[in-house]
Amino acid sequence: MSNRNIVRAWKNEEYRLGLSEAKRHQMPENPAGGVAVSDADLAVVTGGGAKVIVPIISHAGHCTSSRFSPCCY
Repeated sequence: MSNRNIVRAWKNEEYRLGLSEAKRHQMPENPAGGVAVSDADLAVVTGGGAKVIVPIISHAGHCTSSRFSPCCY
């Protein structure tokens, strides 16, 4: 099997499933490896947005967040 067809089989499940069982067994493993994600990991996945931390400023103008030291800005 050519390198091009091996890569195609790694990327295209329909193509891969159309190969004979013998050809599928001859294929090397995908160098990216298998992907296994636990249910616990999936439970904390978010949509890829950036995490933004905004300081909380009191009415007196002082930073009240403990995340910033010595003060926010």
